[in-house]
Amino acid sequence: MSIKNLLIEMKNMSELMVDLAYSAVLFNSIEAAEEVLTLENRVNAMNYEIKKESLVAARSYEDAEKLTALLEIAEAAESMANAAKDLADLVIKGIKPHPVFKMVMEESDKMITRLGVVEESDLANKTLGELFLANRTGMRVIAIRRGESWIYGPDKNTMILANDNLLLKGTDEGAELLRKLASAACSLEDIPEELEDED
Repeated sequence: MSIKNLLIEMKNMSELMVDLAYSAVLFNSIEAAEEVLTLENRVNAMNYEIKKESLVAARSYEDAEKLTALLEIAEAAESMANAAKDLADLVIKGIKPHPVFKMVMEESDKMITRLGVVEESDLANKTLGELFLANRTGMRVIAIRRGESWIYGPDKNTMILANDNLLLKGTDEGAELLRKLASAACSLEDIPEELEDED
């Protein structure tokens, strides 16, 4: 894998880890916390690969100077991953978050929520690409709990099934819309394909 692709993967993975770590603490989820630890090992391995590739690619002092900036970005992504691991470790160790933490999360402009999809919901048996949830509600699916397994970092081809539990990040308004959709209290036809701009 090229340095560019490794950096893209590291960026995406470290962002996912932060969201998962906050979710793990908020919902006291051992499974999400353990996944953060697994992902942290992968980020560390990718940072090591970037260092090796950089050493091979540097043929002059000028090359080395240019590659140093990329190495700094990789180090920053690994630092984010390490911070997410520290949060996840709290859950693994059984340390309960202070009530202020939940208040802080609720006051944040981006909230994390989870909800279950009923069989009658318009979300069931559709891909994320078909649903345009980010456009319609401003909410992004971080992960899907399906039975005993998890799907992390789902993409546009990921199918939502009945009885899936979704972990999402976005606004209060978007979360409320998705609660209605997931519980079949409203249909996709009731929601425009794009969020209206507020004046």
